[in-house]
Amino acid sequence: MTAVAAARWGVKPILTPAEVAAQVTTGDTLFVGGSGGGLQEPSALLLALRERFLADGDPRDLTIWHCSGVGDRESTGVGFLALEGLVRRAVGGHWGMAPAMVDLAERELIEAYNLPQGVISQLMRDTGGRRPGLITPVGLGTFVDPRLEGGKLNARTTEDIVEVITLGGQEQLFYHAPDLDVAFLRATTADELGNLSFGEEPAMLEAFAIAQAVKSRGGKVFVQVKYLAEACSLPPQTVRVPGGLIDGIAVVPDQPQTAVRWLEPGFSGARVPAGSLPQLPAGPRRVVAERAAAEIQPGSMVNLGVGMPDGVAQIAAEQGWDRTLAFAVEHGQIGGVPAGGLEFGASYNAAASIDAPYQFDYFDGGGLDIAFLGMAEVDQNGNVNASRYQGSISGAGGFINISQGTQRVVFCGSLTAVGARFDIRDGRMEVLTEGKIKKFVPKVTQVTFSADRARQLGQEILYVTERAVFRLVADGVELVEVAPGIDLQRDVLDQLGFQPILADPIRQMDPKFFSPPPARPSTTSNPPNPSNPTHKG
Repeated sequence: MTAVAAARWGVKPILTPAEVAAQVTTGDTLFVGGSGGGLQEPSALLLALRERFLADGDPRDLTIWHCSGVGDRESTGVGFLALEGLVRRAVGGHWGMAPAMVDLAERELIEAYNLPQGVISQLMRDTGGRRPGLITPVGLGTFVDPRLEGGKLNARTTEDIVEVITLGGQEQLFYHAPDLDVAFLRATTADELGNLSFGEEPAMLEAFAIAQAVKSRGGKVFVQVKYLAEACSLPPQTVRVPGGLIDGIAVVPDQPQTAVRWLEPGFSGARVPAGSLPQLPAGPRRVVAERAAAEIQPGSMVNLGVGMPDGVAQIAAEQGWDRTLAFAVEHGQIGGVPAGGLEFGASYNAAASIDAPYQFDYFDGGGLDIAFLGMAEVDQNGNVNASRYQGSISGAGGFINISQGTQRVVFCGSLTAVGARFDIRDGRMEVLTEGKIKKFVPKVTQVTFSADRARQLGQEILYVTERAVFRLVADGVELVEVAPGIDLQRDVLDQLGFQPILADPIRQMDPKFFSPPPARPSTTSNPPNPSNPTHKG
């Protein structure tokens, strides 16, 4: 078909997903909006592009950019595009949601970069203003620093897209603004002029910043929506991307809210009773969440990472703490209770939803009081790897922005991995079967959190596991607490790949963390159950 005309204002063409896919040409740079778990994922457009390539081998050699992980940890999202020949290079904030794209990178079939999610988010905002790139200290001392790996994920990747510069006597990283040709976005509703509202979307993400960035580079922006409205019928306060930035609209009536379900009202403005939210069951994950949550002070602004840390939100909801603090998620939500698992990035009962670049500005500027993040590996210096574990690429996501911008950081995870079993009752813990993999190692595989940088910034760092708690000190990592019932030598020290500094005395973790969870109050409501999805797509 002929190319869509790039009229700034006026009625926009209504296209099929296949017609949108036909606008992408060989060698283009495509920015894919959305986040993991199907949040704002333009699935129909991505699938149409895949089908076009499989049918006629065109387009080829695309460069793909995305801020967060886009996919369902199986096959959707940017995973639709993970075909040899279709993609030449991929640059993403997180990779683990698209294992097929990870496979291409690990087999050296594409060039691959991992940059911090917040950096890409803010870089799009700056690119939209035709600035040469983003200058920030975020990433210094980590694998993104070009003196380590420069964000490169394999040997095939050689071009530097980030450099160290000095401004005012301070080191900064300069992330280069990319050339951009096409964007695929998703919203809930478009009017005939292309004005977009996001009423059913769980998060705002970077849609506006991406659209501006692509248009500033002379590119085209296409959007997938669930509903089409009459021109100028949307309340202007609800329009988050103006029609002047949109080149074409694809209406997909069966667009689900997330990869897990058709619609969760609690993610998009409806209030869900607190008692209806899922309870964290007894077990080591709950122990970590309860011990970590004990670090929260009333009135705090709190961030939670994906995985084990997201259990802190469930503990807070059970205790009613969610009314005395605010959880802020990098996707843009403030307040409410963050969802866990595949739908991480959504929040039940959020108080506000802002664009992600500004959420990251808030994080980078010290707006968080405390953050709870995951840890795949910890080494004797206190460095943390949360981006590449057991040889597999997962990516940093928002981890680097958050861990470098927050004064108090609590890393949450198990002491060992794969096969560990416990008996937890009566305020005590017993290890029944030890995990096969030690997570506390002499040297991490990849530096996602720099302990030396944290010392320079004067940050307070804890490492919380199900049986022991450590803290970062000047000379390394200090063991400060051990669970009741645990043998210090056999169950802790022998499971470490290094000798920690031992506190004097080593305290006992509170026995209440090793007791059954409180009984749930009865409720007559019948809310949606995140563990029983009504839709998968």
